[in-house]
Amino acid sequence: MNPIRVMVVDDSVVVRKIVTDVLSADPDIEVVGTAVNGKIAVAKLEQLKPDLITMDIEMPEMNGIEAVRAIRGGVGAQGRSRVPIIMFSTLTERGASATLDALAAGANEYVTKPANVGSVGQSMESVREQLIPKIKALTGRPAGPGPARLAPVAPVRPAPPRTGPGKKPAVLVIGSSTGGPEALARVLPLLPATLPVPVLLVQHMPPVFTRQFAQRLDRLSPLRVVEAADGSPLVPGTAHLAPGDHHLVVRAAKGRDPQTSLNQGPPENFCRPAVDPLFRSVVTAYDGAVLAVVLTGMGSDGRNGAAEIRAGGGTVLVQDRATSVVWGMPGAIAQAGLADEILPLDRVPEAIMRHLAGVSPARSAAGFSPARPADILAGGAR
Repeated sequence: MNPIRVMVVDDSVVVRKIVTDVLSADPDIEVVGTAVNGKIAVAKLEQLKPDLITMDIEMPEMNGIEAVRAIRGGVGAQGRSRVPIIMFSTLTERGASATLDALAAGANEYVTKPANVGSVGQSMESVREQLIPKIKALTGRPAGPGPARLAPVAPVRPAPPRTGPGKKPAVLVIGSSTGGPEALARVLPLLPATLPVPVLLVQHMPPVFTRQFAQRLDRLSPLRVVEAADGSPLVPGTAHLAPGDHHLVVRAAKGRDPQTSLNQGPPENFCRPAVDPLFRSVVTAYDGAVLAVVLTGMGSDGRNGAAEIRAGGGTVLVQDRATSVVWGMPGAIAQAGLADEILPLDRVPEAIMRHLAGVSPARSAAGFSPARPADILAGGAR
């Protein structure tokens, strides 16, 4: 199969060269062109026909967010395009806000801007470690060595029959990664403020990003959404989002109600926060009475925790392949035979309500009209 065709868009000569050199050294990737701003990138799109675009945010004439909107909306002679787009972001308040705006506009993923990590050698290694796996995941190619080809699809195994009825959920836990911000923005607004259980969320994100993302979700979701803190009580109708660089777990001391706990233990599945530590902890804290949902994402984070949830009497739902940006995390669970249901994204809220004793989705709640995911990510008012 032909190499993955990538267009690199950045106004910095240094960054363009770093990214181009690193990508060109991979036999599975071909840099088919570059652009110094979004306007030129949009103009070159039809000519170059890239399989993926890397995009800077701050550029003259047309910035990265405007370029994503143009590509997704089909400006001028260009038709609407779904080509995967990876943004280069800075780990600052402003960078986090701009990156979330880019995701709202239709970008698929983001990585840390290489110019921020020190020497040229460090920058190249950062690009190699962060960018190449995401390029291959978003284009359906294997991340390991060897010629580029479509990633094989392992068969989905049905979940084994239970020896008894599943336990009624006392907590809802959701894990996601690549494509997760938009997926969460589609699910959480359809969960009512009267949700009868607490919610815990792990989205693979760095510090600063998680705080801003929690604030944006909170503004337009009926649920109260907060970045998790250490020692918070878990109450129905509140969602706690794991903060960047911290694992979120649940502790239930003898004679006390469960509460959140944060730690900086070793990364799991190359991630911190990771889904597996949360999933393991809620099995113990809630005696297996857990409803787990795993949405789009790279890798297999959540698979081992899902096995423990199901073994403890809990229920596991996963997003299907067709609606996932990357069917890594949900696919790993489905292929291991650990998914009670495999669902398109738009059916996930209804399934959550059904498992939480038939509560009606928020779309039917009086006086509430669910917002569009782009509005949520962009930070509209509740």
